[in-house]
Amino acid sequence: MFAEGRERFRILGLNPKPAWAEVWHLWSVIVPRWSITGRLLTGQVWRRHDGRRWIYKKFSEQES
Repeated sequence: MFAEGRERFRILGLNPKPAWAEVWHLWSVIVPRWSITGRLLTGQVWRRHDGRRWIYKKFSEQES
């Protein structure tokens, strides 16, 4: 059964996406824009792949 699924992907030219792409994970980014102080903007976002493209959500650190 497993081999049949892989064969179907190979025939159609599709690659199954990795398991980590289906869940939200924290991603560090550098925005190519300079801040007022002259530094590059950096931060963290939540990122997930929906099969065609990456989806990003704002990460806000909550104080406890």
